[in-house]
Amino acid sequence: MKLALDAAAGDFGLVPNIDGACRAAAQGLELLLVGPARDLGEHLRRKGISESDPRFELVDAPELVSMSEEPAAACRLKPRASIMVCAQLVASGRAAGLVSAGNSGAAMAASLWHLKRIDGVLRPAVAAVLPTPRGPVVLLDAGANVDCKPWHLAQFAAMGSVYAQDALGKDQPRIGLLSIGEEFSKGNMLVKEAVPLLESSGLAFHGMVEGRDIPAGTVDVIVCDGFVGNVAVKLMEGMGAAVASLFKAEVATGWLYGAAAALLRGPLERVKRRLNYDEYGGAPLLGVAGNAVIAHGRSNGKAIANALGMAARLSERGSQERIRRAVDDLKHQLEKF
Repeated sequence: MKLALDAAAGDFGLVPNIDGACRAAAQGLELLLVGPARDLGEHLRRKGISESDPRFELVDAPELVSMSEEPAAACRLKPRASIMVCAQLVASGRAAGLVSAGNSGAAMAASLWHLKRIDGVLRPAVAAVLPTPRGPVVLLDAGANVDCKPWHLAQFAAMGSVYAQDALGKDQPRIGLLSIGEEFSKGNMLVKEAVPLLESSGLAFHGMVEGRDIPAGTVDVIVCDGFVGNVAVKLMEGMGAAVASLFKAEVATGWLYGAAAALLRGPLERVKRRLNYDEYGGAPLLGVAGNAVIAHGRSNGKAIANALGMAARLSERGSQERIRRAVDDLKHQLEKF
């Protein structure tokens, strides 16, 4: 199995990507490093790794889609951009999957361009895994589609259910529809029109959930449009960092607090790991006919390595075919509706 890494993408460029690639290679993965070949070779040499190392193959891609560019237009104008080359490698069968910490819209556009949609899927969705005291939950869409229709949300639920089974080991994932209240009378028109579809979907629809239910782990899969989902994911990330900063500030106010914190260092470190997106690596793009994982733009080497590990596991499990069947089953189920 070889995986394609968009090695020049992300907020910090080549350094964390090459670090993550080396970590993943140490765990047995073989990688296609996609980016400016000369720079890739130089960064490998700094790590003491020869360009002839069989674990790595350099694939030259001189262009990059930046975070500020309009994704679809940039992909069309830059066919040799690293994310486009990654998607082409997966489409041709040279790579079993791709990982990119770059422009998520470009990852979506490149995947649609080269990998296409799974038959029957209206819109692919980014599935983010979020930590809770009851275990991780899946939230989708986390940013790929800011404007959705009720049928899209129903398909997100079907795809998220498959992913929760494959990635989290949930036998019958409970589905929640994110809204501003538990009552079906609340919410915007998108939410209200999606409710009867989810009720008739044959999935384990729990009902409406609120923002506070996300960190509580009330359900296994949370469905929403990409605008709301992206805000929710970024809010959880920011709250985790804010709580950690507040705790450090309080500890610094007195030696007694510092002594107590020293005693609690082990549990606090474990909590920190559970809340850190580095541990989850990235979010798969569900609904495309290939294996694509979108990593956080601020990913460090550990996060990149974990994202590559996730891409490897998804490839082994054949999730795309299971998603195709789930979407087809949903269509037949709702034809009765």
